Amino acid sequence: MEREPVIVAGFGFRRAATADALRAALTAAQNGAPPITHLATAADKVAALSPLAAALGLPVVSVGAEALASAPTMTISPAAQKARGTGSMAEAAAMAAIGPGARLLCPRQISPDRMAACAIAQTNPCQGAPS
Repeated sequence: MEREPVIVAGFGFRRAATADALRAALTAAQNGAPPITHLATAADKVAALSPLAAALGLPVVSVGAEALASAPTMTISPAAQKARGTGSMAEAAAMAAIGPGARLLCPRQISPDRMAACAIAQTNPCQGAPS
């Protein structure tokens, strides 16, 4: 039996990012993407992302530091590399939340105020939901 693909919006954001910045980054990343099924971010940022997840009715996947650092990314942010050991927090969160077989649907998109970034990744139809 084939499963529906899982679509994860991964987020990277500054401590001072607002809900509007998170939504703006998500809106930019969703341009043409299938409907989102999960949100994901670094474990220490889950609480800040939870209000958006609740508003959207979506679960949040908490991604550990090791998974973030080992996830492939399309773009390189010097700030993300320095702080998290990854090229893009948003891309790494989306990819790591899914795990092996994930594919990035779009590189990180940055909110107009540059406080938040979002990238979207997808499973193949045979993979299950992220834990």
